[in-house]
Amino acid sequence: MVIPKKRVELSKLHTLQRLFRKTSLNTVCEESRCPNISECFSKGTATFMILGDRCTRGCTFCNVKRRPLSPPDPQEPFRLLEAVKTLRLKYVVVTSVTRDDLPDGGADHFARTVRVLKGSLPRIKVEVLIPDFRGKVESLEKVLKSEPDVLAHNVETVKRLYPKVRIGSNYDRSLEILRITKEIKRGVITKSALILGFGETWDEILRTLEDLRRVDCDVVTIGQYFAPSLKHHPVVKYYSEEEFEHIKEVAYDMGFKFVASGPFVRSSYKAETAFDIIAGYD
Repeated sequence: MVIPKKRVELSKLHTLQRLFRKTSLNTVCEESRCPNISECFSKGTATFMILGDRCTRGCTFCNVKRRPLSPPDPQEPFRLLEAVKTLRLKYVVVTSVTRDDLPDGGADHFARTVRVLKGSLPRIKVEVLIPDFRGKVESLEKVLKSEPDVLAHNVETVKRLYPKVRIGSNYDRSLEILRITKEIKRGVITKSALILGFGETWDEILRTLEDLRRVDCDVVTIGQYFAPSLKHHPVVKYYSEEEFEHIKEVAYDMGFKFVASGPFVRSSYKAETAFDIIAGYD
């Protein structure tokens, strides 16, 4: 299955790609073959991926490469800052590959990146999309102490499918990350994402959304899975626009403060819009 492409202003796309190559930065947009890459790049926005482009987990839906790994680059936060200044961004999303090889899962690198951005650009808003850090609370605390404006952690799929889709991850541990975040820092906005099409049932979708609300998750994004290649998990179901709209209505009824739901929606889609609405900036 070839991921559908959206129209893009090629000059803007090429400019951004040259900038990322110049600064040796990775974007999850490119590494995961996100279907929104054209739309987001054409608007001058991107989700930066720190800690390299190799992952220690084996999620069967993801196009990010596996090992070999490289040590964290201490200069990476400053190169990211350079790119943010060049793009004149007001809102930045920072995510990473999963680094189970590091004692803190990369938490210190996340924290340094946030501090570098906010230290130079006091008015910038930073969203961090973190891995589960193997459930280490001290790693989560380290990231939260750097004062991100949004803490995101994706459940991705329903609990039953974790052994097939999110190999090496744990559904309950992911929920716990979101729950503990609100205990540690009440004011921070929390966010998660759900991808549909792996073979989940309607009841399982509802149960997952209920679980996210139970841990006081503020924002949820819901999108369609497109298999990056024949080697990845197959698409079991393609959801219609009407189905995504219905799920969106149900999620709002459950109490989510912002919901993005549609075939091309991914976790960082309209991230700044969600923050502005929740923070009352509109």
